[in-house]
Amino acid sequence: MGKTVRDHLVDTLEELTQDGFKRFKTKLNVFPVKAGYSNIPRGQLEKADVLDVCDKLISFYLEKYAVEVTVEVLTAINERELADRLRKATGTGSGGEGHQPGPSDGATGKEEAHFVDRYRVQLIERTAPVEPILDLLHGDILDEEQYQTIRSGNTNQEKMRKLYLLMPSWNKKCKDRLYEALKAKNKFLIEDLEGN
Repeated sequence: MGKTVRDHLVDTLEELTQDGFKRFKTKLNVFPVKAGYSNIPRGQLEKADVLDVCDKLISFYLEKYAVEVTVEVLTAINERELADRLRKATGTGSGGEGHQPGPSDGATGKEEAHFVDRYRVQLIERTAPVEPILDLLHGDILDEEQYQTIRSGNTNQEKMRKLYLLMPSWNKKCKDRLYEALKAKNKFLIEDLEGN
């Protein structure tokens, strides 16, 4: 399965006209979500582009429910064809279960996205504090300059974003080290994400 849920969401929302996307965001803000979930605040949606909205959907609702919400909202704004296409592409509502592999599940022949890539949005939003994780990576993964640059972020989210900016140049071993550091210092967050 080459495309991630996020890719499918992005592809779908990019099909909307500007007006359609605006209607989607307005509806999304007031859409009645399941108990235990909350609506994405209007202020966060107002200026958000397609990528921002997809990140918010996944961080607020996690992958499976994010697709359900998107399908329902598209249906509500009369974009049924897009809703059907997204449902088929992700296997939602047709008996197909979304797969949830472990940190890096390469057994399928195709390299599955690494845990730290798959949960990028949640890790940026929910990792706190970030310093102990940086300390574990300092030396072998992060050099002094990178370490100081990331630490200069004002919030935990900003620090995690700076850390993720370095990631395109990382190999699997570096990502594994980050995963281990997160697990050591943020055990419950990792367990929560892996349990979904």
